[in-house]
Amino acid sequence: MPAPTGPAWKDEDLQLALWCCYELHYRGFDEVDDGWEWHPAIVGFRGSLERQWLAGLRGMADGVAGAAAHEVPRALAGLASHPRQPDLSGYLARTAGRSEFAEYVIHRSVYQLKEADPHSFGIPRLAGSVKAALVEIQADEYGGGKPERMHAELFRATMRWLGLNDEYGHYVPVVPAVTLAVSNLMSLFALNRRWLGALLGHLAALEMTSTWPNRRYSAAARRLGADERARRYFDEHVEADAVHEQIAAHELCGGYAAQRPDAADDVMFGAASCLALDDALADHFLSSWRAGQPSLRLAARQPVT
Repeated sequence: MPAPTGPAWKDEDLQLALWCCYELHYRGFDEVDDGWEWHPAIVGFRGSLERQWLAGLRGMADGVAGAAAHEVPRALAGLASHPRQPDLSGYLARTAGRSEFAEYVIHRSVYQLKEADPHSFGIPRLAGSVKAALVEIQADEYGGGKPERMHAELFRATMRWLGLNDEYGHYVPVVPAVTLAVSNLMSLFALNRRWLGALLGHLAALEMTSTWPNRRYSAAARRLGADERARRYFDEHVEADAVHEQIAAHELCGGYAAQRPDAADDVMFGAASCLALDDALADHFLSSWRAGQPSLRLAARQPVT
């Protein structure tokens, strides 16, 4: 596969190929033999794609300083406190119409319908209090053992309110590379044990920047007529992530860095990559909408019911 000529997160072929390789480790594909998951040809091909992807990520995260092990929680807090530009959540809360909000939900569905699954790959690779911290976060993500409270299921309720198809992976063909890249970033860190520190930093960045945007997303949905059930996904994150951010910064990432001081830079790399890619996706949304264009590709431009 030729090297991309632009940013890796904009490379449609690279991101779709990576997503297909990674999905063999999640739900797989109809009429694709499960044995392909670890076929040497697929693993080798995925490795060549990942080298390109990592080179692009290092460029995105350039300028984010590493941190000494004991400074990781403070460094994560500093990174998370930077104002997010562009302000996607503010636009959705104040300005977006129903069709734009539905586009946002379509993009989000690529990851949200398997929410928490990538980070759960970290559980068997951890020990002691750090493992317990990750399990505490993940247990909430999976609804505390109640299927109807799993975050992925709550997201399905939002999709159904908008008249969208809530089948896993349904909208992959119509989202751009940057949306696949958001999912692929987690899978890269999740499926490569070498990047465990980055996986934990990625999770911390998500948790530490979630509360305020989700409050705005809920406000946007309410303004557009969503009932309590349709907003529950966002409201749940306002409450849960206010607790999770402290666990993720201190017990999880701080604890892991204390155990593995050599991995502190990886933690910061994972967090910085997460936030940089989220900003790239937000820029895609707003630049498309302000130009009067849909943010989706191909045939997902049909009216939203």
